Amino acid sequence: MSIQDSLDDFFHFIQVERGLAENTLISYKRDLRRYIEHVENHCQVTDWKQVHRQQIMSFLLQLQKEEKSSTTIARTISSIRSFHQFLVREQLVEHDASVHIETPKKERQLPKTLSMEEVDRLLDIKGNEPLDNRNKAMIELLYATGLRVTEMIELQISDMHLTMGFIRCVGKGNKERIVPLGDIASEALDRYMQRDRRVLMKYKNNHKYVFVNHHGRPLSRQGFWKVLRTVSTEAGFEKQITPHTLRHSFATHLLENGADLRAVQEMLGHSDISTTQIYTHVTNKRLKEMYTEFHPRA
Repeated sequence: MSIQDSLDDFFHFIQVERGLAENTLISYKRDLRRYIEHVENHCQVTDWKQVHRQQIMSFLLQLQKEEKSSTTIARTISSIRSFHQFLVREQLVEHDASVHIETPKKERQLPKTLSMEEVDRLLDIKGNEPLDNRNKAMIELLYATGLRVTEMIELQISDMHLTMGFIRCVGKGNKERIVPLGDIASEALDRYMQRDRRVLMKYKNNHKYVFVNHHGRPLSRQGFWKVLRTVSTEAGFEKQITPHTLRHSFATHLLENGADLRAVQEMLGHSDISTTQIYTHVTNKRLKEMYTEFHPRA
């Protein structure tokens, strides 16, 4: 079996048997195609039995020379490990060449957030056209719930329970969670659903997704990124605001106002509370800044 054939088999395995999310698949494919290009072109490898630890280290050294972040390198190592474990399981090789590769420690960066005043400025969207109201509904929803952008664009009408004040969300690993919804976001969504979505759909009802583009088709991730970039520019922001900025702001503002960490973990859909704990560092940093600015003996 050729090197490329074994890679295609692995992609089929992780997509069908492991059921990984589309974005995870894209990451695996990007990492492993670069890896294969390196071992074929730089290490002159024609068979996986020729690959040993030194070939993998050669590739990782190349990533370091390109000044890739430790997070990128750690993710790449994870992809390579999964692939080599697959090769052993399929009996294409006898030994796992990745078994003694160490993962670099990830740089722990605090997430970038908006202040409450900046959120208000971002959400002060002018205009009352269908696209204006759709944009306001989407951004209000992200800030009110902390949804990931993929979770938002995949929301279906049957997931919306506005009168009861919550939405149903299917997140990573097909895990379902219920997220409460505040009055302001509910009102924005209700206004969009009652009138604006119907206008954008040309008064048809031929699909189930909540958010649509100006053609009445389901909105894409790229489409929402363009919307957020336009809205933030019109609001006078020079710094980049991403969908994750709103997710981070949602979590940080909840904790700053006394929310329970476990409740925030549940709403974000984190499987491990240590992932949620990063937001406590953000709130502690803000407290320290506030103390330094306002305390007379700071």
